[in-house]
Amino acid sequence: QSENVLGYFVKVERIPNTCSHPPNHISLKDRKILVNLSMADYRVNISAYNEAGESPRAVYIVPEFSVADLPGQIHVQSQGTKAVVTWTPQYNPKCFVVDWGTSKEDMSMKIITTAAGNFTLDNFQPYKLYKIMVHASDVCQCESFIRHEKTFGVTHFYSVEGAPRTGPANVTILNITKHSALVRWDEIAAGDRLGFLQGYRISYTDSSRKRSPAVTLSASSTSYRLTGLKEKTTYRVQISGFTSAGEGPLALSQPFSTPKYGTPDPLCICIALHES
Repeated sequence: QSENVLGYFVKVERIPNTCSHPPNHISLKDRKILVNLSMADYRVNISAYNEAGESPRAVYIVPEFSVADLPGQIHVQSQGTKAVVTWTPQYNPKCFVVDWGTSKEDMSMKIITTAAGNFTLDNFQPYKLYKIMVHASDVCQCESFIRHEKTFGVTHFYSVEGAPRTGPANVTILNITKHSALVRWDEIAAGDRLGFLQGYRISYTDSSRKRSPAVTLSASSTSYRLTGLKEKTTYRVQISGFTSAGEGPLALSQPFSTPKYGTPDPLCICIALHES
């Protein structure tokens, strides 16, 4: 029915949205619109209309932005279930907007009109990763944030860290030779880390249950090549993740055995033909 469309309604809604009035519809004829958004979460509702009425809405959630380069920094200090958020603005806007929560569905929002660059948050739960954002705005009416809000900084925070509740998943052994093997694994899921993952520790035991010294790897590692193995020996690999609070449980691989002989060199058979 696109030939009968008279125009489109677009509604850009901030998440969370504590405004007393819902955002207004933007009416336009084109099928594109340019909006300047902060790094807060946003929901976009788009519908078409004609003489008969308005269509159902298509809903789009704006993906998270990269936080690699921001104009300011946020510092968070834990005080039990509370946290004090401080920042040093490069200029003094009329107000700041603070967002915090564990996910898009769990964000809270507070408008701060004082000049002080700090704010106390409460009711933090231990072992949960919180996202905290601070935005600056020179217009403090809630409905105007979409056009005037600029993100000052973003940080992530645990009020209390714990050791990971699980080890890495799907530990597999590949490319086994007489003296080496490649170990691969899936990273520990974010919800199971219970703190900022600092790295992994990997070791192995042989058939006599003798355990090797543990090797510490970075948190971004998902593979490691074991070397110095003995030929014709059965091994099993153990991997764990750790945070500042300690080490999590071991994830074990299936046993694997190194061969007695290495991969042989290609054999060339030469046949000489003689004329009769």
